[in-house]
Amino acid sequence: MRALVQPRFGDPSEVLSVTEVPDPQPGPGQVLVRVLLSPIHNHDLWTVRGSYGFKPEMPARAGTEAVGVVEALGEGVEGLEVGQRVATGGSFGAWAELIVAPAAGVVPVPEGVSDEAASQLVSMPFSAIALLDFLELSEGDWFVQNAANGAVGRLLAQLAEARGVHVLGLVRRADGVEELREQGIGRVVATDDDGWRDRVREIVGDAPLVAGVDSVGGAAAGDVVSLLADDGVLVVFGAMASPTLEIGSGDVIFKQAVIKGFWGSKVFGAMSADKRAALMGELVRGIAAGTLTLPVEKVYALEDIADAARANGAPGRRGKVLLRP
Repeated sequence: MRALVQPRFGDPSEVLSVTEVPDPQPGPGQVLVRVLLSPIHNHDLWTVRGSYGFKPEMPARAGTEAVGVVEALGEGVEGLEVGQRVATGGSFGAWAELIVAPAAGVVPVPEGVSDEAASQLVSMPFSAIALLDFLELSEGDWFVQNAANGAVGRLLAQLAEARGVHVLGLVRRADGVEELREQGIGRVVATDDDGWRDRVREIVGDAPLVAGVDSVGGAAAGDVVSLLADDGVLVVFGAMASPTLEIGSGDVIFKQAVIKGFWGSKVFGAMSADKRAALMGELVRGIAAGTLTLPVEKVYALEDIADAARANGAPGRRGKVLLRP
């Protein structure tokens, strides 16, 4: 079969290429899945570069999430059928024609959910709803997030709205405000305007911002903390701009702010099966009802991975970049 393989760590547009590799075979408790679509996530590209928490041995495959059709069942697998459409996340090597995934980790895709949406179902949406759950907010609470026009930011806004939680979004340019408005997401402020803090107060009023989510790093993390109420919690989700946090010590000391990290691999691993099922059910219902949208920027062939990787980092991207084997 054909798969994307890298011989060394480096720029994804340079080190990844289509290679013929042996067809995988499912072992006990596994399923063989023919891939229909697979998204490009930032953590996938960080892994290719060697800058993520997981560093595979070289040469290595790439990609972690996909939607596909079950081709074969390993010994002992029950509850799944050959020909069934499923989504899988955390299946390393997903940028390929065939993948093997743990049967316990695949999610049957219901009718009414498109391949494009299903290909993104597990990783980013589940991270977003797990992150929202991690914040432990109540109906009527307010929180603030930066990178509000990113994939997780858009999902958080929609999921929070469905739960009755209010979210203030921060973006780095004015165009991002309009992009989100077109998707039905309001309460967004562009920080490239000198008066952006006044705009925040206009939106939030006297309501306390009890939590914040930072996906950018650098000074942007400090901006989020500066908006938090006393005893507010900052959850660090990503580091798109900088691997360090620039946070004023006064904000931490006098607000008694708490800073936590969120890494999906650890959070998911500690989550009960019942909790995981409940959160996934909430996602599927939202997608089916149209209250949760998963837009796609463009679909590329595996051979066009260089263009796809560059498109993933293009400013103003409004949806996921997908790969089709």
